[in-house]
Amino acid sequence: MCSHQPPCPTSDSPDHCLAVTVSAHPEQGWTLLCNGTIVFDDTGELLPDGRVVRPHRATGALTAAL
Repeated sequence: MCSHQPPCPTSDSPDHCLAVTVSAHPEQGWTLLCNGTIVFDDTGELLPDGRVVRPHRATGALTAAL
């Protein structure tokens, strides 16, 4: 699969979103990673085995550090 050194994280590892981008389509709102994961701009994901990861955006109020 992955020919990068060190190898990209697999799609089932906790850090799977750190895999190398293979194809980016910002005009369509998605990116294909080396491990087969498709990441969408809304933070949702489609894993290679067909599982869907719902968007995981922050829901609380943002505060600025002063």
